[in-house]
Amino acid sequence: MSDKPFVLAVVGPTASGKTWLGVELAKEYDGEVVSADSIQIYKGMDIASAKPTEEEMQGIPHHLISVLDRDTPFSAADYVKMARGIIEDILSRGKLPIIVGGTGLYVDSLLNNVKFSEMKSDPAYRESLYEKAKNMGNETLYEELVKADPVAAESIHMNNVVRVVRALEVIHLTGRLFSELKEESVSEESQYDSLIIGLNAEDRSKLYDRINLRVDEMVRAGLVEEARAVYNEGNIKTAANAIGFKELIPFFENEMTIEDCIDKIKQETRRYAKRQLTWFRRNERIRWIIIDDFSKKYEILEKSKKAMAYYGRV
Repeated sequence: MSDKPFVLAVVGPTASGKTWLGVELAKEYDGEVVSADSIQIYKGMDIASAKPTEEEMQGIPHHLISVLDRDTPFSAADYVKMARGIIEDILSRGKLPIIVGGTGLYVDSLLNNVKFSEMKSDPAYRESLYEKAKNMGNETLYEELVKADPVAAESIHMNNVVRVVRALEVIHLTGRLFSELKEESVSEESQYDSLIIGLNAEDRSKLYDRINLRVDEMVRAGLVEEARAVYNEGNIKTAANAIGFKELIPFFENEMTIEDCIDKIKQETRRYAKRQLTWFRRNERIRWIIIDDFSKKYEILEKSKKAMAYYGRV
């Protein structure tokens, strides 16, 4: 067993039960949750980003949720810097940091000690790109990235406007490919000893059923009203990246029915879950737990506790 500070992580696709398991493990091991979600970190869009409610948190402190305004640029490097400070504070109080989230880039960058090159910004150029996306559509902006750096474009979704803009900004500032600079980010020996528990469904249809059910619950909780409020504000830079927001814009603009938009949310969420799993499967350190029968969720907790015991962290 390493003498490095120990950090536990719970990862997996959306709707897999990460929030619940993170809280249960925090109760079991006197821990606090550090979110690793690229949308939950922003204020607002609480329903769209599936932020845990006070009831779901069960009194467990949750960090890096609703800490940034929606127009604040935020990178993996920013996440690592903030998360390290929070982890240090949690450890100093004798508690266990538990990283919970589905943004694989954040988790990997933190636990693999990725070193990011210092990079300046060009706010005026960045703003012009956001305006182009707003006026001409995400696809137009994405095509610019495809032409400038096809390798980078392969790893960024067309609707992830924040990352598309950042890639184009870096190319603009450096004259180099974003993908090349990303490869030059090196991993050094991690400052943490970590166990990563991953949740996955062997029967993919069961995960997709959970996703569809969650979207229906989000709609009943006020998803459409929340998205309309954000849309009416006009400040949609980060909101445009949130599944559950962008799919509703055609409804607000009288181009699609609400039923079709909700079906689109479910489809895009299922696709997102598939991309999440593709990312996490590359990490051979993850100890996977199958969640096909989530009605037996306390068996999932017991398996997680056994993983901790096997790792020597009980």
